[in-house]
Amino acid sequence: MADERVDEWDEPVREARARAWDDLVAAACRTVTDGLVVGTSGNVSVRVGDTVLVTPTGVPYDRLTPDDAVGVDLDGRQVLGSLRPTSELPMHLAIYRTTDAGAVVHTHAVHATAVSTLATELPLIHYMTAALGGTVRVAPYATYGTEKLAENMLRALDNRTACLLQNHGTIAHGRTLAEAYDRTAQLEWMCRVWLTASAVPGHEPTLLTPEQVEEVRERLRGYGQPG
Repeated sequence: MADERVDEWDEPVREARARAWDDLVAAACRTVTDGLVVGTSGNVSVRVGDTVLVTPTGVPYDRLTPDDAVGVDLDGRQVLGSLRPTSELPMHLAIYRTTDAGAVVHTHAVHATAVSTLATELPLIHYMTAALGGTVRVAPYATYGTEKLAENMLRALDNRTACLLQNHGTIAHGRTLAEAYDRTAQLEWMCRVWLTASAVPGHEPTLLTPEQVEEVRERLRGYGQPG
């Protein structure tokens, strides 16, 4: 069993981990109800200090309890819980080591996975591509759970917050879990739009130019409420 010791006086750490775990489990369950994964496929993680909380492998999300919390350090050493972490841990850790991400969401969303088998990048079908940093690339296929897949993913994520994984699914990160989840949902929606438009006989979708997407990217810097 992993070392779960936390100094007795460090109650804020305990509370932060507990809140983050509850949010993680809720998000993981939502990936199922939103149709982004089937069964125990896909995974979610959240960073709390130097600890990465992550969904365990092979356990239905609706069965997870506060006592099932799983955490690793940035080297992948398990420091919390007894359940084995997700097999896709290399991808999650690669993102945390190279970005300021606070959360990562990986899914097997149907439309996004379909697009990953058809193109090397998602065509510029909608201006919300800008919210992901620009053109969404497809990381070349590699066996799940391998360092090779993590390497391919990092290249596809260069200056991006989401990418497609060839014949596999999606991965997105954000400063918060809500942000990472929203980017995941946006990506799946855009893939669905492109597939739907492409299916109309005798027509091809009108695409945006990189310059048009970049203009939106600049406008998004001031999007939302102040603060």
